[in-house]
Amino acid sequence: MEYSITSLISAFEEIKQVDNGYEFWSARDLQKLLWYVEWRNFSWAVKKAIISCEEAWNKSDEQFVEVNKPLVWWQWAIQYVTDYNLSRYAFYLIAQNGDPKKQEIAFAQAYFAVQTRKQEIIEQKLLDLDRLRARKKLTLTEKEFQDLAFERWVDWLWIWRIRSKWDTVLFWWKTTQEMKDRLWVKSWPLADVLPTVTLKAKDLATEVTNHNMKHKWLYWENQITWEHLKNNSWVRKYLEDSWIKPEELPAEVDLKRIERKIKNDVKKLKKS
Repeated sequence: MEYSITSLISAFEEIKQVDNGYEFWSARDLQKLLWYVEWRNFSWAVKKAIISCEEAWNKSDEQFVEVNKPLVWWQWAIQYVTDYNLSRYAFYLIAQNGDPKKQEIAFAQAYFAVQTRKQEIIEQKLLDLDRLRARKKLTLTEKEFQDLAFERWVDWLWIWRIRSKWDTVLFWWKTTQEMKDRLWVKSWPLADVLPTVTLKAKDLATEVTNHNMKHKWLYWENQITWEHLKNNSWVRKYLEDSWIKPEELPAEVDLKRIERKIKNDVKKLKKS
């Protein structure tokens, strides 16, 4: 089966046509490739694919370009028949709307199912990397906040208090521990299970505080506390205006697990 799928896709690429950088496939050529004897049967699959395209809010005339294809009768007569210039996406839709009893259609459906799953995995990995970068950035920003605060003669107890307060503002009067209980977080940091949008929101509020501590010469505990709570309140308001409530967002996969998985994948790649 794997060989047949590979052969089908190889033949699919061979009949590809290119015009001004635009790649397309002739529906008449695909008809033969997918072993449809009669055009009327294959054109029905094409029409169903066009309906699927339009239902997905895509412009079908860009994916299925109807053309007249000349057929020469002997040397003096020419007949024109309906054909379509198809995009790769159009071929996918035809495969999905074709007769699965045909082996070629079944193979095409299996191929696109595998390709779709691969794309989903790649997209998820990109999302995981983006979230991991956001977490690392937040760690660096919070480290800078601590360093700036220590330069202003505050102690660890104040750092702990202000962190608890800014979480209370961001999560609408829910403390850090209450959010941990809600998201089933045990010993690891709350930030390790927060979604990317919340991580970036916390990072932005802290970045603004750091900037103002350096440029507005904020030195006293009450000044820094008010500044940081103000910035978290502002970020909270911005999220609410976008219909995002951080305390209602579900927990994500623990970032420690994601980081270990990425490191293992890198090791496997190096070995291979």
